[in-house]
Amino acid sequence: MCGIAGWIDWEKDLSGERPVLEKMAQAIRHRGPDADGFWLSERAALAHRRLIVIDPEGGLQPMVYRQGDRVYTLTYNGEIYNYLELRRLLQERGHVFKTNSDTEVLLHTYLEWGEDCVRHLNGIFAFAIWDEADQKLFLGRDHLGVKPLFYAERGSAVLFASEIKALLAHTAVKPELDQDGLAEIFGMGPMRTPGVGVYKDVKEVRAGHTVVFTREGKRITRYWELKSKPHTDDVETTAERIREILEDTVRRQLISDMPLVAMLSGGLDSSGLTAIAGKELGREGKTLHTYSLDFVGSDRDFQEDLLHRDLDQPWVKRVSEHVKTEHHTIVLDTDELLEHMLVPLRARDLPGIGEMETSLYLLFREMKKDATVALSGESADEVFSGYPWFHQEEFLNARTFPWLVSTGFISRVMSPEALEKARPDEYVAARYEEAIAEVPALPGETVLEARQREMSYLFITRFLPFMLDRKDRTSSYVGFEVRVPFCDYRLVEYLFNVPYKMKTVDNIEKGILRRALKGYLPDDVLYRRKSAYPTAQNPNYFQAVKRWMKDILSDANSPVLPLIDKKKVEAIIDGKTDLNDGRITKLLEYLIQVNTWLKEYGIVIR
Repeated sequence: MCGIAGWIDWEKDLSGERPVLEKMAQAIRHRGPDADGFWLSERAALAHRRLIVIDPEGGLQPMVYRQGDRVYTLTYNGEIYNYLELRRLLQERGHVFKTNSDTEVLLHTYLEWGEDCVRHLNGIFAFAIWDEADQKLFLGRDHLGVKPLFYAERGSAVLFASEIKALLAHTAVKPELDQDGLAEIFGMGPMRTPGVGVYKDVKEVRAGHTVVFTREGKRITRYWELKSKPHTDDVETTAERIREILEDTVRRQLISDMPLVAMLSGGLDSSGLTAIAGKELGREGKTLHTYSLDFVGSDRDFQEDLLHRDLDQPWVKRVSEHVKTEHHTIVLDTDELLEHMLVPLRARDLPGIGEMETSLYLLFREMKKDATVALSGESADEVFSGYPWFHQEEFLNARTFPWLVSTGFISRVMSPEALEKARPDEYVAARYEEAIAEVPALPGETVLEARQREMSYLFITRFLPFMLDRKDRTSSYVGFEVRVPFCDYRLVEYLFNVPYKMKTVDNIEKGILRRALKGYLPDDVLYRRKSAYPTAQNPNYFQAVKRWMKDILSDANSPVLPLIDKKKVEAIIDGKTDLNDGRITKLLEYLIQVNTWLKEYGIVIR
């Protein structure tokens, strides 16, 4: 996990612009606290902030390769999990390596296959390669978009970076918001549209895409996408294939020259990965350290809901003892959550989802004290269609993004003027139709099967990016790398075509994954019903958030006031609404963050 940034300009001489490049890199220092590096030429300036994970001595960046009169320079964030196989293949083709790093393998992969290099990679990555001879910038992002990459075109210049804050460090990129950006904030909410940077004329390299910039212009290529085809494997064969991919994926993702640990909630996903990783490390005589999250008073405050069935800690203890991990529970209190509520906003440069991000940030902050890398069960629900939304008619029949059925209430509190300007409902409808139009149909499916395929596509391509953003920004803010084995593109490709009926074999969500993990976990853990990421339910937190929002409403200088209907928000705070306490909390947390974002970032609405 590192940070990258760069500046290409077809008219301005950049060879003396190191101070600007350093400022861009400094903005994302948290992503790479161990080292920095800079490379400048007349037309290109590349920067790198490094978090050391593999080959401490040999992975310095930007990495330069000279071949005759040609010069190629790479700045890269991520991990290439198949780099050892690629290294051997490239050596057979005559390539000579000077380091043991995956960085050098990535650069040589480009030298061998050019822009098709991404088709040979298995990993999480965002990188930029500058070809000095051809005056070409090549940007690439991993299949699922685990690692972030943004860019902005300004006149003769192209700027790119891992995070938007590095772009804002350059004077050419202003903190501006146009009509579409306002619709993103109040219509899509934290679930940003892929490819959209929200800030005016800031774009994102989409997952599974590359972008090439030359003096003549820009070319975007999609190198990976989900494809529909009949699934011909039976249940047992499917379970065995899933098991094989997961075992191979975890084995690859355990490679690290720095301490590696695992997140463990006691749920199926993290427990399964913990069991596989624990077994692998056990062969080497190593003990896996695991970490979970809890809240002060959780046994007193817990209330069951659609996504939370029971408390995690008894199950965490059960799995830790079974796998024989060294377990650590991080317990958070209300004051700590309130004190750090705005940190994830600053990490992502956009308003987020409040306490559920704050707690994740605080968890990673503690884990960083002991390790540099962690395994996470993130994305299993999206890939295995594990959410209740996949079978409940209210969501299946909704002609919008399923998650907005229960969370799309932000636009309800917009002021009439802001509502007229942004038209969030129209914007969301257009984004939804774009997403549905992308879904690859499979002839012969029933109406229900086709809809469940659409749901799967929406969750993988629209909801999962939000979850990955959340995990990347909160972990990278403390210089911590989180790996997500369930995002291995081979697994995602395979599961996309497994019918929902088979995914829920044995009449339980993710039943096929449970079968794949048989033998790794005790049956009671294996068949524990889904319980989502834990959330604080202390009423003191709810009351504190309401007081915070009241203070914002009472300050005439609060920048959010022109965008919201003050009386509607006051009524919600007073409980005069159809929203329950949980939804009220989420709405107010979001509005608090929007207000702070507008103020701290100096957002100008055009």
